[in-house]
Amino acid sequence: MTAALRPGLSACPACDAAPAAEALVENALQQEDARIALSVPGVHCAACIATVEGALAAHPGVTSARVNLTLKRASVEAEAGVSAEELAKTLEKIGYEAHELDAGTLSATEADKAGRDLLMRLAVAGFASMNVMLLSVSVWSGAETATRDMFHWISAAIALPTIVFSGKPFFTHAWSALKHRRLNMDVPIVLAILLAVVTSLWETSLSGEHAYFDAALTLVFFLLAGRYLDHRTRAVARSAAEELAALEVPRAIRIVDGVEETVAVRDLKVGDVIQVRPGGRMPVDGEIMEGQSELDRSLLTGETVPVFAQPGQHVSAGEVNLTGPLLIRASAVGEQTSLHRMADLVAVAEAGRSNYTSLADKAAKLYAPGVHILSALSFLGWYLYTFDVRTALNIAAAVLIITCPCALGLAVPAVTTAASGRLFRKGMLIKHSTALERMAQVDTVVFDKTGTLTAGTPELTNLEEFSNEQLSIALALALGSAHPLSMALSKAAQAAGIRPARVSDIEEVPGYGTQGRVDGQLVRLGRASWVGAQAGDRTAAYLAVGDQSALGFLFADALRDGAEEAVKVLQQSGKEVVLISGDTAGAVETLALRLGIKRWVAEALPADKARRVQAFTQEGRHVLMVGDGLNDTAALAAAHVSISPASALDAARVASDIVLLGGDLSPIPTAIDTAQSATRRIRENFRIATVYNVIAVPLAVAGLATPLIAALAMSLSSITVSLNALRLR
Repeated sequence: MTAALRPGLSACPACDAAPAAEALVENALQQEDARIALSVPGVHCAACIATVEGALAAHPGVTSARVNLTLKRASVEAEAGVSAEELAKTLEKIGYEAHELDAGTLSATEADKAGRDLLMRLAVAGFASMNVMLLSVSVWSGAETATRDMFHWISAAIALPTIVFSGKPFFTHAWSALKHRRLNMDVPIVLAILLAVVTSLWETSLSGEHAYFDAALTLVFFLLAGRYLDHRTRAVARSAAEELAALEVPRAIRIVDGVEETVAVRDLKVGDVIQVRPGGRMPVDGEIMEGQSELDRSLLTGETVPVFAQPGQHVSAGEVNLTGPLLIRASAVGEQTSLHRMADLVAVAEAGRSNYTSLADKAAKLYAPGVHILSALSFLGWYLYTFDVRTALNIAAAVLIITCPCALGLAVPAVTTAASGRLFRKGMLIKHSTALERMAQVDTVVFDKTGTLTAGTPELTNLEEFSNEQLSIALALALGSAHPLSMALSKAAQAAGIRPARVSDIEEVPGYGTQGRVDGQLVRLGRASWVGAQAGDRTAAYLAVGDQSALGFLFADALRDGAEEAVKVLQQSGKEVVLISGDTAGAVETLALRLGIKRWVAEALPADKARRVQAFTQEGRHVLMVGDGLNDTAALAAAHVSISPASALDAARVASDIVLLGGDLSPIPTAIDTAQSATRRIRENFRIATVYNVIAVPLAVAGLATPLIAALAMSLSSITVSLNALRLR
């Protein structure tokens, strides 16, 4: 079995209810085997396309290859076992640079495509509206009979295809709602547009004086503007459960009778022996059989200081093997691994958070049926009064248009866009459409420790206690290791002007430290037990020179900029601040005392953090979770609203609603204040829309407003709402 242990390097793979994590994992694995996306920036002509497609198709195991010249991307369908690295090397041989595109890039492309699609529809609606408005001006100026009819038919020729194209999002969503026997904002919008178009066509066919194609187009334009503003407030937001599933290692090295074989992780069974090389991520939960190393457990605990790994120790899927090769006997595979269970937690939390009902949705539940009933009653009343279908239809159209929820449609996105711009200038990016509304309700703030309140990197605190000779020896040994404590020691010593001593035979002993010889004496830098020292309760690396007593280099995690200010301001504003960390009790208590945080929890696993947040929610609290690690992902998704720094892992950023673009935490209280102001503006906009309807609707029902006047009044209310939103800036 020992013969199978050969050190080497391996690559480390990295608006709405989330799908089940199980399906995500299965889908991720199937895609790994079946479809590969490559970026090929050197493609620029038809000859390039033919060359690249031919080379890829000739590769063993590839069933098809297609190149998109616009995106400079190759999509490859291949059999299991074909890797992106192989295909990239194939293209490099014929002179084309290539690299694999991950799911994040593909997702971002899809989001960009949706934004471009909305913007294109908005531009078409705006261009058509201006042209039809010019024709309408001629009619208003006194054009008669044949000239007026010609202008109406030209307007119809412009308006009808434009409405079909630009109004597609509203038609699609309205039809989807009706199919499920419910109403949404898009249903009265579509009815208003269709009624305006039908009325206009009828008037035009009868050589009537009035047509309302301009009103229909104006409706579409303003509503698309609101929809695009809403889209701009959303960042590329993949499911965090999908991110976690993507972190599962697709393949592993299994040892059978001393022979290595590479297999898909889904084919592993409990009891299998797996080799994990330095730099590799654990594919399963299990127990170390052979080898010594250090493990990066930040995935599960959030703590960046590696832990010693030796035979008999338990390891979890997702942990990274840092220094030495290990043999692992699998105790949990597939859905039973800790990483998969974490994905399940996140999927459930995401699904729960997606049930939040926005203010606009609440308004729509009352508004949409009210508009329909009012318009129908207007049509029926006027028909019974005049027995003139034409008059009744015009008044019904005017009621639908004048009550069209443009102001309501703009009330939220206009405010959200203004608030997002304000927070962006403060260094915060709003990702989720309802994040501001939820942020305004926050009364409890939960912080992670390492990487959130602290910088996440160790700092040497007792440099002055050592002589220059000791520091130069320690520096020489530290330069021979990539351990975080060694790197922190090297940085501090070099900043102090220390130069490395002449140390011979330097070697790193996996899991223990670095050793060498100075003038024939053995010198060691590493663990306390290895150098003969007594370990303390603080993070430390120990230096032993010959027979002299070992000396400890002490390290502490530096506070992140703005941490003290953020905690202080939050507490002064009446928010309860809680610290929950996977670190040891001593380290967490020290930080809590330093920041004045009275309530703290130490040694918390990912599930513990999520349960604590859920417990607060069950108590009726609205929790803001601030975290940066994969171990925080479930808690971020479970919280009422969440924030992660830009330095956080992908899955944590995806699970959060807001991203801190810089390293300073002081904007967090500002975000809460801005969110509360934004919610006030949204409610003001609803009141403006209500007052407008109280005044305008009786006029439309009384027959005092034509569909054209109704469209102009509707536009005025939309502009008023937008101007009110701009007060946030």
